[in-house]
Amino acid sequence: MKPARAIIMAIAVLAAALAGYLALKLTQQPAVVAEAPEKIIEKVPTVEILVAKESMPVGARLNEELLEWKGWPEDALVEGLIRQDERPQAISELNGSVVRLPMFVGEPVRGEKIVDSSARVMSALLPAGKRAIATEISVATSAGGFILPNDRVDVIMVRRSTGSDGYLTEVILSNIRVLAIDQRIEENPDGSRTAVGSTATLELSPDQAKIITVAQQLADRLTLSLRSVADAQEPNAGGADYLLSGDSGSGAIKVFRSGAVTDVTPAN
Repeated sequence: MKPARAIIMAIAVLAAALAGYLALKLTQQPAVVAEAPEKIIEKVPTVEILVAKESMPVGARLNEELLEWKGWPEDALVEGLIRQDERPQAISELNGSVVRLPMFVGEPVRGEKIVDSSARVMSALLPAGKRAIATEISVATSAGGFILPNDRVDVIMVRRSTGSDGYLTEVILSNIRVLAIDQRIEENPDGSRTAVGSTATLELSPDQAKIITVAQQLADRLTLSLRSVADAQEPNAGGADYLLSGDSGSGAIKVFRSGAVTDVTPAN
């Protein structure tokens, strides 16, 4: 073998040996895993405020089981929230207070949504200028018993037509807010229980209060027709003004004859 060829082969063998040695050393070294930097979480300062532990309807009375303290972001505080550092005894102080507007679970308790336990409950629930009138109801006349406080209803009057066997049906009040339902629990033959209301208290204007008072005397039945919650923002449509007497000084008398209503002024 020529000396040059032998030298080249020797160099090749040495290079192969060196490459194998380096590969072996690399496989024996532990793998280096890059560690993710720790996520930096900035703690937002909070303040303990009073919130509703459960959803509560209009007219419900507060107690210690319905209220709790919850952390609230300090930069989201607004006027009217009840803070623990300002009123640490608020839960016991509000025991027995009445819910004036619906409250939902987790909602902050605000002073304008509740009234003191010593206040007259129904008068506290009434907006200024409104009147509360109660009317008898049953399952058959209150949408199967599904009407609840703060729902909106139409009041339908059914009365017998004079001189015939037929009935007249008319909507005398529209989009009226229900303030309260006097519910009681009745046990069914199968053992189940049903909440049944016997009286509905309605929020009315002074003229509407007169209308339903007249209707209660004329009607064979007053029925409440439940409206969609979407109608809550719509103004009510007044009422059946023809049921009202004329101006107090006119001396007019309403006469109902054969289903028609006429004004009669008595002769002097």
